[in-house]
Amino acid sequence: MIEELLKLKSSWEFLQSTTLPIAVYGTGNGADKVFDEFEKLGIKVSAVVASDGFVRKRTFRGFEVKSVSQAENELGNFVVALCFASPLPDVIHSIKELSKRHRVIMPSVPVYGDNIFNKEFLKDNINEIKSAYSILADEQSKKVFEGIIRFQITGDLNCCFSCETDKNEAFSILDLGKSESFLDLGAYRGDTVEEFLNYAKSYSKIVAVEPDKRTFKKLQTNCESTENFTAINSAVWSCDCTLKFDGNKGRGASAKADGEEITAVCVDSLFDKFGKFTYINTDIEGAESEMLDGANKALKTKPKLCIAAYHRSEDIFALVNQVNSINPEYKIYLRHHPHISFWDTNIYCI
Repeated sequence: MIEELLKLKSSWEFLQSTTLPIAVYGTGNGADKVFDEFEKLGIKVSAVVASDGFVRKRTFRGFEVKSVSQAENELGNFVVALCFASPLPDVIHSIKELSKRHRVIMPSVPVYGDNIFNKEFLKDNINEIKSAYSILADEQSKKVFEGIIRFQITGDLNCCFSCETDKNEAFSILDLGKSESFLDLGAYRGDTVEEFLNYAKSYSKIVAVEPDKRTFKKLQTNCESTENFTAINSAVWSCDCTLKFDGNKGRGASAKADGEEITAVCVDSLFDKFGKFTYINTDIEGAESEMLDGANKALKTKPKLCIAAYHRSEDIFALVNQVNSINPEYKIYLRHHPHISFWDTNIYCI
């Protein structure tokens, strides 16, 4: 698999070599990271475009933000460098329709961290990647693993579309039963609590941890009628400590060196305080590895796990290897759910 992937033309190589104009589609953090990489590689941008509802009269990185139709009128045929993510069906549909008119490439940049998943990164991590691939429990997991890595190299969204499955299939793996006890790390506004309640046949307790103060209040409000529910306003880390934290970003809130101070808690401490949990969901904006560092004792009891594996370039293989090193008795699955980009790719452990 690795040897085949190394022969592919990367998204960055394609964009360096194309003779067509390049239009960057998106104006968020991802677009900033792509622009930065373009500048390093000498890739010229001809336009910045946004969806009709996001155009307005504004500029981004020195370009007037235009609609796709405006760019089509001015440039004719061009390559789209897609720089935003979305799970919304209508957005996914619109990008698929756009790809019928233009070559759409999505250069892969990490949500957190500085490692770009390019060929050099692939070469540097060959052994870890091969190890993780060998650990995966079924053929669909291996299909997802190869598809997502292929996407990160080539920027071809079809690599993601071709390996996606819905959440029902993933929860059939978890097979939540009776008297489950749920630890929700990065609970946001309670959407994953609602998801758990939809799939669990019954439960004994729910503990939801959310670091962002404003989001935490919405979590409390949304779950106020949920029985046996405890909400904790805290970050999750490898130990109980105080972190600098970049709040007020909703789901994107994360640790940051110059942020405000917030308490952080580790999973083993939560097990000591609340007793054993049978299912842990983790979506904590790039701190998943630190979470696992602080869950060695807890994972020995083998709770079912759902771990987000898309925040950092290395997550898709490093987290698989890390779980296996803590408790090799786990069967580890990988699933990707419908999303523009490889976001919503999760590790499921039973």
